Amino acid sequence: MTLSLQQITGSNFAYQHLPFERFLDDAAALGRERVELWGVAPHFHIPQVSDAEARAVRRRLESRGLAVHCLTPEQVMYPVNIASPVTWLRAASIGMFRRAAELCAELGAELLLLTPGRGFEDEPVEAARRRSADAVGEIAAYAAALGVTCVLEPLQRVESNLVNDSRTLAEMIDEVGAANLGAVLDTVGMAVAGESVDDYFDTLGDRVRHVHLIDGRPAGHLAWGDGELPLADYLAALQRRGYRGSMTFELFGDGAYAFAPRPVVERCLAAVGDALAEPGRR
Repeated sequence: MTLSLQQITGSNFAYQHLPFERFLDDAAALGRERVELWGVAPHFHIPQVSDAEARAVRRRLESRGLAVHCLTPEQVMYPVNIASPVTWLRAASIGMFRRAAELCAELGAELLLLTPGRGFEDEPVEAARRRSADAVGEIAAYAAALGVTCVLEPLQRVESNLVNDSRTLAEMIDEVGAANLGAVLDTVGMAVAGESVDDYFDTLGDRVRHVHLIDGRPAGHLAWGDGELPLADYLAALQRRGYRGSMTFELFGDGAYAFAPRPVVERCLAAVGDALAEPGRR
């Protein structure tokens, strides 16, 4: 097998200010088969969604030939932090992810995306790292009972002081020790940390289960061509390492992309298609 455009999921990251139906229609029209669903209001606010509503969302996707592959709760901008030293906030955050795992089951989603949270900047990192690992373990165990796999994404240093690169990601996954816990490779986070695709696979191997394929300078969540990252090199490395998982364009919806997201997604799909078609890339 070779890398394929069909590994690219649809995603509603750039659609936050448009109706959910608009996102679904565009994803289907652009030939997507699976989506990464950003769990954010107003599309899919996890604390608000009932089981019945989740099943209704699943039917709306299925009517368009779509399926949810990964549920990604909003967990950086929202008051969600599984490593928080504030007891009520940490407990509520774990509860949100447990609920998200239940919704994954209702949606038929294979993956639930987690991030490590952060501790206070003036406390020992080890204390926050322990809180994070314990929380990830609790969430993963609950998800496993529901048949859901969790994937953990490292964050940039401005977002987290706990897991920022492939090494600390591998350490966290090893410490949790859950069979249903994999890794996310985010090309922007990877570039900001000064790492490569090969670094991720050397460190994590087949535990890399999901990719956020996005441009940057090196930071940012940009469409391909709006940043400076080497898309063709990334795809060639993923091909060489035998990656068969999903890839998502994580285009955030609060900037200019939100005004007309479909042309931006089309541009990203064209860039990937062109890169895959280059001699020696197939």
